[in-house]
Amino acid sequence: MADMMQKTLLLVEDDPDLLEILRLTFELEGYRLVLARDGDEALKMAHRHGPDLIVLDVMLPKLDGIEVCRQLRAESAFRRVPILMLTAKGEESDVVLGLGIGADDYLVKPARPRELTARVKNLLKRVAPDDSTVIDSLITVDDMVIDPVRFEVRIANGDPVQLTPSEFKLLQTLAGNPGRVFRRSELLDNTIGAGVIVTERNIDTHVKSVRKKLVEKGDLIETVRGVGYRFSDRTTS
Repeated sequence: MADMMQKTLLLVEDDPDLLEILRLTFELEGYRLVLARDGDEALKMAHRHGPDLIVLDVMLPKLDGIEVCRQLRAESAFRRVPILMLTAKGEESDVVLGLGIGADDYLVKPARPRELTARVKNLLKRVAPDDSTVIDSLITVDDMVIDPVRFEVRIANGDPVQLTPSEFKLLQTLAGNPGRVFRRSELLDNTIGAGVIVTERNIDTHVKSVRKKLVEKGDLIETVRGVGYRFSDRTTS
């Protein structure tokens, strides 16, 4: 638990009772906590404290969670910070919207404490350096370079492609195994983490977002109908 004590979570929730439950839940896990009760305060606290992860309600006063997420993802300082949306809005269209604007995960209220903390731990592991698991070698596909150490994707020596932690892990998994077909459940385990309950629609949304950000290189991620996805092995070098 000592490693988690150094991690700061920003909890954004306008319901005071639920915010207190969240505070107690994560306090027991040893995290340092910063609290916000509306969208404006969330942005201020994010800039003031630089959290390692943000748990973000969607339906907030002043600025809703979608707009908060959108504004944070537009800033380079927050492009790698995992964002977990926690909301009562559980329709598929809501999930697609949340993931589409940069959230890494989406959990519908009421969330079980064990699942919530598991999601947070998996998101934090995804961006934490781990010398035992980091692959030092670059992944090169034509003029696209995926750098797992610097957490960067560049195309033709241009500016880095801005991917969320989940999107980067998804691309790294696929591009690091060209030609291999991954079932959606496998990709979920690699990007969200094993042992948590999520919909496979999450992966479809992340794939759509990565394809869009890679522009013409997005076609390298191929859909295998009824199974999952693979990265084309026709142009790798």
